[in-house]
Amino acid sequence: MDLIDQLRVFLRVADSGGFTSAADQLDLPRPTVSLAVQQLEERLGARLLHRTTRRVSLTADGQALHERARVLVADAEELVQQFRPPGEALSGRLRVDLPSRIARRLVAPALPGFFERHPAVELELGSSDRAVDLVHEGIDGALRVGEMPASSLVARPLGLLKLINCASPAYLARHGTPAVPADLARHRAVNYASPSSGHVAAWEWTEDGQLRALPMPGAVTVNNAEAYVACCLAGLGLIQIPAFDVREHLAAGELVVVLPAWPPPAMPVQWVYPHRRHLSRRVQAFGDWLAQLLAPHLGSLTHRPGTIKLTAATPTGTPA
Repeated sequence: MDLIDQLRVFLRVADSGGFTSAADQLDLPRPTVSLAVQQLEERLGARLLHRTTRRVSLTADGQALHERARVLVADAEELVQQFRPPGEALSGRLRVDLPSRIARRLVAPALPGFFERHPAVELELGSSDRAVDLVHEGIDGALRVGEMPASSLVARPLGLLKLINCASPAYLARHGTPAVPADLARHRAVNYASPSSGHVAAWEWTEDGQLRALPMPGAVTVNNAEAYVACCLAGLGLIQIPAFDVREHLAAGELVVVLPAWPPPAMPVQWVYPHRRHLSRRVQAFGDWLAQLLAPHLGSLTHRPGTIKLTAATPTGTPA
């Protein structure tokens, strides 16, 4: 390996915290990764990593090299990009992470169209309801729903995701249909706990321009979007859900919209990626394609009835 490749391997080991995870992310044999770091240490005449059986950490020299190496690798990638023809076909591996329901219901069915445009790209698609650490896990880009906390990530706003309140006909037959928010005191919800924090969010709506929140009792609490919808279909309580996510159930009469005048506030949707001076053409192309795909399901960012502060990659109160 040349110096740039060795630095690239060193950065991945340092960011992921181990040789095995770095090897998986780089799609290289673990001995190759270990040898690259060893050769880099020999070339520089310095020990860069503290090695233990479970994890590696940076030495003082490793910390000094880390930021310099990041700049050098970014500069090298930018230089290569600069001399590639704009129309040259994209190739290589792309690692992205999406909320599970968006991945399954919207993105996966449309992926053949992406590969028709970029047949040489190899996509690793992660889908879960937990927050992922893009740098530590070697993720190139992720779709995040909810307000973004302060971070070093670059966020590209895509729009607002409309939410609705709904329940199954069986639930409403047993408990009645709430007509105003005050009726919620006599109802139950399928509660959703953030997979990242475990926090169970309250029922939320906007009234007189103000965000209202009410903790709801419930027989079941879930931390997965699939289970959230399934429990509602089973008649276990009310839920707040993106409208696109249950449109077939609504059309079939399996779910019914309730409290339509008091929906939860729409949530911002962002395409995020680690800060780099030059954005990878693969990441940019996937972000452009994703923005076009999601546009029919998102509202304008300029018209928003309220806000919800969230700190996870998927909303802590309502799964996407």
